[in-house]
Amino acid sequence: MIPAAAQREVQIFPDGITLTRRATEEFLKSVTEAITQKGVFTVALAGGSTPKALYSQLAEEPQRSQVPWDKLHFFFGDERHAPPDGADSNFRMANEALFSKGVIKPEQITRIKGEYADTEKAALEYEQALRAYFKLKDGEYPRFDLVLLGMGEEGHTLSLFPGTKALQATNRIVVRNWVGKLYTERITLTAAAANQASRVIFMVTRADKARALKAVLEGPYEPEQLPAQLIQPASGKLLWLVDQAAGSMLATGIRS
Repeated sequence: MIPAAAQREVQIFPDGITLTRRATEEFLKSVTEAITQKGVFTVALAGGSTPKALYSQLAEEPQRSQVPWDKLHFFFGDERHAPPDGADSNFRMANEALFSKGVIKPEQITRIKGEYADTEKAALEYEQALRAYFKLKDGEYPRFDLVLLGMGEEGHTLSLFPGTKALQATNRIVVRNWVGKLYTERITLTAAAANQASRVIFMVTRADKARALKAVLEGPYEPEQLPAQLIQPASGKLLWLVDQAAGSMLATGIRS
């Protein structure tokens, strides 16, 4: 079985709307805790439609007025091999849903340069940016206050896909990853980097993910097949927020 995370919690919601509401509450809680402790909040954003709903809600009242936006810094967990205004870009999605709403200054955003022809250059540049911001020594990883994640229907998360080389990455914060099934390169945080976060939140919706979610949370530990199993924060909280459709096969979890 998958190793039990020290503070893993699974919550199952009737629909995406209630899931997004809960994710918003957790985001605000994480912001408050981080700023109280150290005066700044760092988050690695995820792509996808479910996180997009969260970003849109944060930009609206009453949440908009509850966030001390000037104390936040935004990063990305992964990026497609696409320009920042491209249809596939995770940055473009976050920009349209949140950054463009007038609450964030450009200097508060560190994005991955997915437009580079050389994805290794993009990975190394992003890793150096993280090292500089977090003032890391050799061998150290950034400790994000929050890492937001989704999960694919085959159990991938970030751009860590089944059977790809990034699953074996050691001593790296960011790597490029060739994803043969999509015939494309991706740039992604490694599992080791994500696992240093203070809080990790998965947001998973849709019935087509139910079988993979069951396998990830309740099946044998086989991360080569189910990379989402690699996410086990070393000394942080792990929260899975799933809708009823995605969580329909789960035997465990708190149902709302």
